[in-house]
Amino acid sequence: MRSSNPVFSREGSFTRDSGYAGFGNTAQAGSPYGNNPYGTQYAQQPQGQAPMTDEQLYELYNGPAAGPAATGRMTLDDVVARTAMTLLTLVAAGAVAWFALPFENYGFAIAASLVAMVVGVVASFKRTVSPPLILTYAALQGFAMGAWSHALNTMLNGIVIQAVLGTAAVFAAMLFAYKSGRIRVTPRYTRIGIAVAMGFVLLMLVNLVASLAFGAEMGLRSGPLGIVVGLVGIGLGAFFLSLDFAEIETAIAQGAPQRESWRAAFGLTLSLVWIYMEMLRLIAILRGDD
Repeated sequence: MRSSNPVFSREGSFTRDSGYAGFGNTAQAGSPYGNNPYGTQYAQQPQGQAPMTDEQLYELYNGPAAGPAATGRMTLDDVVARTAMTLLTLVAAGAVAWFALPFENYGFAIAASLVAMVVGVVASFKRTVSPPLILTYAALQGFAMGAWSHALNTMLNGIVIQAVLGTAAVFAAMLFAYKSGRIRVTPRYTRIGIAVAMGFVLLMLVNLVASLAFGAEMGLRSGPLGIVVGLVGIGLGAFFLSLDFAEIETAIAQGAPQRESWRAAFGLTLSLVWIYMEMLRLIAILRGDD
């Protein structure tokens, strides 16, 4: 599967057979001579160094291969660590908003949400991954989410815990479905999902404009139709998670640079934020308030 990430899909950057970090597999790790089948007789000696003995060459050839940490490649541990750092930043900023702002004060939350959206767009389209931008997005988005969550939880006690548990359940279910092969991220799957997501976002924008400009709601966030829209929104968040899992798996297999783990963490954070916000709205409708 070809990655949709512009960094990972560059022609010739990270091929599946490229060996260590794209440098080819013509040399074994730790050996300066490559896979020379003729031993020391024809092996080119580095200038200024004494010829190596047969015993030294044998140890190099049969030594352990260099791991991802030694070659600067992205690993699953890197992704987990960066994702944890990003989510902790988001939760910490949310806690500040929860305890520092009155629950009815939405001004700071709206401002933080708008700035977070701008920062997120910049981070998404930036060719070189930027950890400070990603952490800034997490802090701003966490602040906005903390304020909204506090307001909803004041009106509907316990809704935040329900949304968090629901988000965790969606994540766990999608991870299981992806790892077990029940969901396969194919080009057709991706095209259909992206098309549905674009239609969903466009519909939400039209609803928002109609509400702000004319004071008329389309009923997309209340009643039975609101429940359907909420379920579709959560389903799209799960779809985004499957794309994230596929991106991460492909990047690791192709020897992407270690810094790309930040981009993977950013993608996972965006998907989890989407699911959490849709979960909040859906639970609010089911509990009789929007």
